[in-house]
This record gives sequence, C-alpha cells and structure tokens, in this order.
Amino acid sequence: MSSTGKAIVTGAILVTALVVGACSTSSGETPGLSGSSSTAAALRLDITPGGDASLPTAPIVVHANNGTIDSVTATNSAKGTKVKGSLSDDKMTWTSSEPLAYGATYDVVADGTSSDGKKSEQKSVVKTITPKATAYPSFIPAPNVTEAGVGQPIVVKFDKDIADKAAAEKALTVTSSPEQPGGWYWLNKREVHYRPQNYWQAGTTIKVHAGIYGVDLGGGTYGQTDRDLTLKVHDSWVAKADGNTEQMQIFQNGNLVKTMPISMGKDATPTHVGIHVISDKQREYTMDSCTYGVCSGPQAYRSLEHFAERISNDGEFVHENPNSVGAQGSSNVSHGCINLNAANAQWFFDHFGLGDVVEVANSGGPTLPVWDTYGDWAVSWLDWVKGSAVK
Repeated sequence: MSSTGKAIVTGAILVTALVVGACSTSSGETPGLSGSSSTAAALRLDITPGGDASLPTAPIVVHANNGTIDSVTATNSAKGTKVKGSLSDDKMTWTSSEPLAYGATYDVVADGTSSDGKKSEQKSVVKTITPKATAYPSFIPAPNVTEAGVGQPIVVKFDKDIADKAAAEKALTVTSSPEQPGGWYWLNKREVHYRPQNYWQAGTTIKVHAGIYGVDLGGGTYGQTDRDLTLKVHDSWVAKADGNTEQMQIFQNGNLVKTMPISMGKDATPTHVGIHVISDKQREYTMDSCTYGVCSGPQAYRSLEHFAERISNDGEFVHENPNSVGAQGSSNVSHGCINLNAANAQWFFDHFGLGDVVEVANSGGPTLPVWDTYGDWAVSWLDWVKGSAVK
C-alpha cells in the first residue's frame, strides 16, 4: 500500500474515534467504559439504642437507609415476650410503642429490602439498666376515689427515700379544670403534698400523673411505675366551729345552711386550731386513746362512737356523743373531738365527706401541724411554695 493510502486509512480511524468519543461524552458515561457508572447502595439498618445499658423508657428504633423495612421483632430474651411497635408509613422507621423492663436484654432482628430489591437482615442486642432499688408512688386519695371536697390535698407517698426530690417532683403533674395555681410541698424524704393556693373551686376536675417510670430519683433508685388519678371536686362544704360561741356553722357553696351546738376539746385536751380536712368517715368507730400513746390513767379512754369523721390523725373527729349533749353549745368537755347530738351528727355525716373542710377557731389549742393529715392549710402560701424541691 502506498504512503498516501496509509494516510487515508489513518485519517478514517481518527475520525471514527472522535465520533465515538463525542457520543460517549454526551451520554454521561466515562469515556472508555460501557454500561451504568454506579450500582445501587446497599441497605443499611440502624438499630438504637446500642452500647451501654439504656433507660427502659428509651424506645427501640430501627431506621432504614437506601431501602425499606419489612419486619422487626424485639424479644425479651429471658421471658420470650415480644415488644409492641409500629412501622412508619414510608416503611423506613420502626419504633417500639411500650416501655421496656428494667434489667432486661432484648434481641432485635430487622429485615428489609434495598432500593434495588435485595433482601437484608440486621441483628442487635438492646440492654436496659438495673436499678439499685425502685420506688412505688401511692396516692391519697386512692385512684378508686372519684370525688372529694374543696380542701382535699393530693398526696404522693413513696415506699423508698427519694434522694433527688426535684427529679421526682418534675415527674409529677397536676392539671385542674378550671385552672388554679397550686404547688408541691415535701413533708419528708418520702411524702410530698400538692394543694392549690386557695380551696379548690367546686366542680373542678383534677388530673394527677406520676410519670416516674424510668426516672432517676437519686441514689440508684428509679421510679417503679407510672400512675394516674382523676378526681372531681363536689360542692363546697365548709364547717366553721367556734370555741367562743360553742356553735358550728355549715356553709354550702358559701351559703349558710345550718348551725348546730357543739362541744370541743377541754382545756387538758384542746382541739387544734386551724383548717382541718376530713380524711375518713365511719358510721361506727371505736375511739381509743392508746392509738396516740395514752393507754392508762385518767386520760385514757376506749368507746364506740357513731357517725365519726376524722379531721386529724391524732384522734380528732366530728362525731355523735350523747354523753356531752348537756355541754354542747355551752362548754368544751371532749378529748379533742367536736361532739354533736345524734340528729346533728347524722346530718353532718350525710352531707360531709372526704376532702370537706372543718375550720376550728378559738379552741384554745395549738395550730394543727402540717404533717397531721391534713395540716396543709396551716402553712401560708408563701411558705408552701418554699417547700417545693424545684427552684
């Protein structure tokens, strides 16, 4: 072949290469490579929490990257029970929907599909903390009580000492409808009370939530369980007992509806002054001085009384006492109780109940202590708010 012919062939080859190169570049492919420039990323299933033991309130979460979730099982390895959970609408996130147990191990298995249709499985182990102790919150009134009077405090009693009172208090919520200002007051390391600034409004609905499960209460103690209480405040019933007049006036929703003669505690055992709240009522009740340490001597007594309503924990009641009828309306002769005749005692028993108020004035006794079921109202509002652990 002549040199001229070689030049023509070479030129043709060069033109062809340029044409091919121009087509490859316009299609977005790398010159010299054929087909797609990349493959679909692999599915990744992330499972949390992981590592150190977590709080039982922290949900198990599975999240899919570059694909979707087909199924998730989280199993308590000791009990074999499955944890409830739900999958998001886009099938990219699964979240457990119930609290986990303390000191437990959960085996988590997640299955999914990548964006290019490939199946994948991921396994993990989730562990929860083991508390040194757990604290149970008892309510007063108990959750089976549905209504109370305007003076009723909300009481939470823990069965363990609470080192971090602020953490416990932050986990306790009280909502009232209509809304009324109120606050918590710690009596000791285990007991905290809530009351409004003034008496509850009649007709109020009170909702209490102790959301303490999984809460660190200090000293290695955690909340044992959440609890709830719903309470309706009935009509306002307030009795005003006056040691000067020896009379007790009864007010319903602020209106005077009845006045009855009384006999309160004698000089040796005067009735406490201040706001008392009824905490219990019994149609028949045995009064026994030994319950507060007087088991013998002239001040000791034991007798069956009727229509008895407790107004303090050291033996003060409103009740019938036929033996003091002659003194009722004229002098104080009781061991600290407010005595009534039979008809008035039954009337009082029929109209007054848990949370209703008995205000005692001019009895000659000391102020009812805050710890004496319920001396809550003896504390000024300014001092009450100082009793909160949350500053």
